[in-house]
Amino acid sequence: MAPARDTRSNDRRSIERELKRGSLELIVLHLLEAGEAYGYEIVTKLSEQSGGELEVSDGTLYPVLYRLERAGFVKVRWETPLRGVPRKYYELTPEGRAELERLIEEWSRFAGAMDRLLRRRPEERHDG
Repeated sequence: MAPARDTRSNDRRSIERELKRGSLELIVLHLLEAGEAYGYEIVTKLSEQSGGELEVSDGTLYPVLYRLERAGFVKVRWETPLRGVPRKYYELTPEGRAELERLIEEWSRFAGAMDRLLRRRPEERHDG
């Protein structure tokens, strides 16, 4: 007999994964608002600033950075230190700052609506 799977745990991870996927562009733009950074710095800042709750891998981050670059929201520059490997730095463009503001507004509306919905009393939830 196959072991029982904890579907609640799997569902929770799935929800977390989908929420993270849907908000990664906002997260990255927000982290770059403070100034340019390279990939590993972005991953580290995200983990530190979220208390480890929002960790991403390089494999998840770089496609987002490439999309943001193609959209004109970030610009890149390469820097080669005297010793070490070249690093690709990402910086917000004016269009990226405008997109960040748009995404913050969109997220705020969504989060507010979810908050209102989830705070309704059980007896209110059955009202038509």
